[in-house]
Amino acid sequence: MSPSDSKTKKASPETQSRTDVGTAEFDGQLFFNRELSWLEFNRQVLEEAFREGVPLLERLKFLSIFSTNLDEFFMIRLSGLKEQIAEGIGDLSPDGLTAAEQLAEINRRLKPMLKRQVTHLHQSVLPALAAAGVTIESYKSLGVKDKRRLDKYFRDNLFPILTPQSVDSSHPFPYISNLSLNLGLFIEPDRTFTQKNLRHLYRQKRFTRIKLPSTAARLIPIDEKKTRFALLEEVIGANVGELFPNMKTSESFLYRVTRDADIELREDEAGDLLRTLERELQRRRDRFAVRLEVASDMPDKMLKLLMTGIGLTEEDVFKIDGLLDIPDLMQLYGLNLKQFKDKPITAHQPAAMHGKKSLFDVVKRHDVLLHHPYTSFGAVSDFIAEASEDPFVRAIKICLYRTGKDSPIVDSLMRASRLGKQVTALVELKARFDEENNIEWARRLENEGVHVVYGIHSLKTHSKVMLVIRREKDKLVRYVHIGTGNYNPTTAKLYTDLGLLTTDEDIGADATNLFNFLTGYSQQLKYEKLIVSPLNLRERFTQLIRREVKNKRDGKKARIVAKFNSLTDVSMINELYAASKAGVEIDLIIRGICALRPGIRGLSENIRVRSVIGRFLEHSRVFYFANGGGESDEVFIGSADWMSRNLDRRIEVAVPIADPAIKSYMRDVLLDAYLRDTINARILKPDGTYRRVAAAPADSFDSQMFFVGRDTTV
Repeated sequence: MSPSDSKTKKASPETQSRTDVGTAEFDGQLFFNRELSWLEFNRQVLEEAFREGVPLLERLKFLSIFSTNLDEFFMIRLSGLKEQIAEGIGDLSPDGLTAAEQLAEINRRLKPMLKRQVTHLHQSVLPALAAAGVTIESYKSLGVKDKRRLDKYFRDNLFPILTPQSVDSSHPFPYISNLSLNLGLFIEPDRTFTQKNLRHLYRQKRFTRIKLPSTAARLIPIDEKKTRFALLEEVIGANVGELFPNMKTSESFLYRVTRDADIELREDEAGDLLRTLERELQRRRDRFAVRLEVASDMPDKMLKLLMTGIGLTEEDVFKIDGLLDIPDLMQLYGLNLKQFKDKPITAHQPAAMHGKKSLFDVVKRHDVLLHHPYTSFGAVSDFIAEASEDPFVRAIKICLYRTGKDSPIVDSLMRASRLGKQVTALVELKARFDEENNIEWARRLENEGVHVVYGIHSLKTHSKVMLVIRREKDKLVRYVHIGTGNYNPTTAKLYTDLGLLTTDEDIGADATNLFNFLTGYSQQLKYEKLIVSPLNLRERFTQLIRREVKNKRDGKKARIVAKFNSLTDVSMINELYAASKAGVEIDLIIRGICALRPGIRGLSENIRVRSVIGRFLEHSRVFYFANGGGESDEVFIGSADWMSRNLDRRIEVAVPIADPAIKSYMRDVLLDAYLRDTINARILKPDGTYRRVAAAPADSFDSQMFFVGRDTTV
């Protein structure tokens, strides 16, 4: 169903079910809880591991993503709730819950999910891999020959680097680093030990911790074929006596600690943002613990000792009846088992670029839309590479948020600087979990003469903008790239994102003013076409929503379709509620958190919310407003979700789509595809749960695969 023509085309499965989701009685509760909504998103990720038709190793991938998502959730969001409780902050969430109530509900919902995850791994995924000849075998079940081979591996590769740490009156409980895997065991003296002058050291039973080395693979090949594996912790556990000669050792048990990892920079500390951040990264390792994962059969005595030593309570303990740290199994994804993976797609260049020697000539003639991963990210990296070599290019300016470890874009920027071009890179040091990587890139760029700016302390720069300035005949021409995703070739193959290449003069002038603000703190307050937060993005989108309300009341066509990652801002939700009450039809395509309650009679009965989760991570942000219909409708792409942090505390940029062909593609092809999806889409119900779209097999439609091989310039 096209956003522009919802009344004339055949109704989609979602349209047919509007009465199902639009009849809930209003109970006075306006919002879903942010943290619980995120859990429901991650539940959908877990469900992908169960979905029929998903290849075996892709199922393992979704089980792993579920776990890595949870790690970040505990390190950032759950740790924040714990801090609120510790500091006595009694603020309620928008849905009226205290921090303690949120923690309790998170635990209640999460533990069954974890049980389901581990059960599926051990009862479905691993047995299926075993049937295909790839096994993870218990050390105890192996024959003598295999054990000898693994014991030799232990002596040659593990024994020299292991450092056991015992606890007693002179050795305090050791620091357990964030997300590390550890073995816990008890040791006690062997009564046959006869060395009298040392006997006094071994009078009592001691708890001992052995940290599994992060440099060692979790799965150790048993034979040369490398299709049979043993677990690292079992190999160490079987040989633990080598570490404690003349001592008796108990059975060892695996555990893992998650710590707070959020970094907050106070404005009065940031005289030198780079050094301040480096200092905070050092402090991150010492942050408080928020979760303890243990093997389910760990003895109570050991568990209580761990809880006391780490500083956690029973509510913080997650007993896992199976493998801890499932993402380590992604080692299996590197095996040559193509039949158990998604078939690779071939990214293409837009047709407008085929056979063209210079990308400048293409963009000069008309705007170009890039739709990743279906459009090769090479269109972006090649454009920057060409700009770095082009003798007529005078300057390159770019915002770098997450670039990846081996970025050809950064190499091109350094080459451009060496060739004498004016190169400016805004490197956002505060990009969460990429801080160290960005610090390294910033220093390398500076060493090559690039003008590096570390962003604005109080505002995280999340915008995705590049500006290339080129001398053409008697004037300077500005080429601009504005996207929804990072300048990262790796994630561009895994995320769906959009980018616009244009020489529009107003956009070029706006981009110049934006960079002047970012690098020189100019007081630019007006932009001709770009929408920039925190300056006017909230205000502009509010105006656009209210315009749809006015059009509806005036009898004109009124419709809103928005696609983004998260919706939590209370003010924007209230604007959408008001539009729904006025009769404006609203479709929201929200991958993750959604605090808006759809389908409530008298409040949001005209709002439908769907989440699309599939092979690729949906990351693009698109906003459509009918504006009376016809050629007056408006489409925008940008970097911002509708969250308070994006609207008020980040530099974000959205750009209008002016080219008629591109706007038509965005409206009638791209958004339409997501609204028709019956494979990857789920509908958000008024109670906060999701249900899959119901459709007959003949009507099944996969929006993500639909774009493979499709050209954005047609």
